[in-house]
Amino acid sequence: MHKDWKAMAGELSGAIKEVRLGSPDVMKAFSAMAQAATAGGAVDAKTKELIAIAIAVAIRCDGCVAFHAQAAAKLGATREEIMEVMGMALYMG
Repeated sequence: MHKDWKAMAGELSGAIKEVRLGSPDVMKAFSAMAQAATAGGAVDAKTKELIAIAIAVAIRCDGCVAFHAQAAAKLGATREEIMEVMGMALYMG
């Protein structure tokens, strides 16, 4: 089965914008939590995005997979790294 992951990530971003307009206080808090969780620290931001991909695969959230794979790629994750993480998530999930 082939999915358009880029389109899926774009759709999710659009949906998040709609929720931001409807519930601005909730989304402000969600965005603050996301920024704090994804910031580099003892674990770098790329690795955190790879972890997010694994969780997304395990919970079967296609939009989350697309969103976090795109974010990981922007942070320098290779296709091989992303696929290896997805394989591990499938194994563990």
